[in-house]
Parts: sequence; structure tokens; C-alpha cells
Amino acid sequence: MSVPAKLINGGVAGLVGVSCVFPIDLAKTRLQNQQGQGVYTGMRDCLVKTLRSEGFFGMYRGAAVNLTLVTPEKAIKLAANDFFRQLLKELTLVREMLAGCGAGACQVVVTSPMEMLKIQLQDAGRLDGPPAPFSQPPQDRPYTTGTASAFKRPSATVIARDLLKTQGLVGLYKGLGVTLLRDVPFSIIYFPLFANINKLGQRHSEEKAPFFHSFVSGCVAGSVAAVAVTPLDVLKTRIQTLKKGLGEDTYNGITDCARKIWTHEGPAAFMKGAGCRALVIAPLFGIAQGVYFIGIGEYILGYFH
Repeated sequence: MSVPAKLINGGVAGLVGVSCVFPIDLAKTRLQNQQGQGVYTGMRDCLVKTLRSEGFFGMYRGAAVNLTLVTPEKAIKLAANDFFRQLLKELTLVREMLAGCGAGACQVVVTSPMEMLKIQLQDAGRLDGPPAPFSQPPQDRPYTTGTASAFKRPSATVIARDLLKTQGLVGLYKGLGVTLLRDVPFSIIYFPLFANINKLGQRHSEEKAPFFHSFVSGCVAGSVAAVAVTPLDVLKTRIQTLKKGLGEDTYNGITDCARKIWTHEGPAAFMKGAGCRALVIAPLFGIAQGVYFIGIGEYILGYFH
């Protein structure tokens, strides 16, 4: 498969997958950011309350930035894994894990700023609720990094502009270290696990596994990897969230964040949103493998040629 075809397949998979599961991802972000007695008791409660207070489109806060950037992110991740697998040739389990490591490291160039912007948009409703008409945002809890320019609701453009103005490019890449700590282990687990489960459906080494088997393999490997790295995802979400509620902790790095969560909320807090995360990642990567199986990228390139 050519590199352009891989990039197209990764992009299409990302767009379709995110469109299907984004409300659950929003619930995951809000649940992970809750400290102490929270607003939501679980995923269902979060979705119901969001729907009632913010409407249907409230469940898709941050979807625009995610849909825009998930195409290059998923394309880089899937294409990089294939590239490293071909580079390493004879694939032992260790080499499969190294290929996954390389893919996870490459994707954070897009993932980190995408998650940074998405989290601010997703979490806004948890603290503020629906805006009153013609009302001014509270001065002590601005939507962005310190300006009152985000009226009514935050936008990705305003947040990105304020971050660049006040902190430079570093502001957009806040949490880069913990994003690497999450995405590299995820890829190390996911890609070898998928490859080995998928092999079980192949009659011959040169033959593709059936479509349904590839889809299920992607779902199983994705959910296992997602749950395994949930503690790191909680740390990433807390560190990247700019706006905190009344009495909520602020964090000065990964170690400080982990220590405060352990001390104030207990070890169970590190698994907040694990179910939501599995429900998001499983179909996302199942769809990705299904798109690869169908070969949408090759079909599109063939049409234009």
C-alpha cells in the first residue's frame, strides 16, 4: 500500500470514528476533571445532563477541532506504524513494540495541541453551564488563558490565539511530556496486540483476515490498550485543563499532579473515565482497521488516476 493511500485511510478512519463516538469522549473528559463531589455520577448521567442543559450540539463541543486535526493525527499514527514495521522487517514481538513506539512518538506532533484545544471546549460546560443571553462571562473564571475575549462560549481559534499570544508555541504544547507517556505505551500495546489477534483470522500469511475479524481485532486491541493507559490519560487531562472550578487543585507537572490525585482522591481516581475511554477507542480503531481492509485510500487514488 502506498504512503498516500495509508494517509487517506487513516484520515477517513479518524473522521468516521470521531463522528460516531465524540459525545462519549466529552463525558470522559468531564468525568476525569471532576474532583471530590462532582456534578456527574457516571457516563450516562453526564450525557443526560449535557443534553438537557446544553442541547444536542453541546455533546459535540470541540468536535470541530478534533475532526480537523484527527485526520493528520490518525494518518500519521497508522502510516508511521506501517513504515516502522517495514523498516524493521523480520518482526519479533519486541520489534512490533518498537514500531508501535515510533508511531506513538510521531503522532504527538498533532495530538498534543489537538487535545489541548479539545479539552478546554469539552470541559467548559461542566463549570459554567449554558450561557445566559447577553450576559458577560465571569471575570474570575475566564474561558481562556486570561483574556475576556471569549464571549459566551470558548472557541478553538480564540483559545489558540490567546495561548500563542501569552505563552507562545509552548502554550499549545502544554502537556506534551505526559501525552508522550500516554501515547507511546498505548501504541506499544495496541499495534502488536492487533497484529497477533488479526493473524488468528488469516488462513495463510499472505491472505487478509476477514473484514469482521479485522474490525473485532481493532476493537479488542484498542479497548485493552485504552484501559491500560487510563491513569496517564487522567494525568494528561488534568494538566492540560486551563480552567479549574472552585476549590479544584492546580498542578505543576506530572509528579505533582499524580501526588495530589493520590493524596486527595485516592488511587481509584486514576481510572476515572476508563469505561468511556474503552468505548471511544474500541470502535475508533475497529473502524480504522475496517477502512484499511476495504482500501478506501486505494479506491480514491485509483479513481483520480
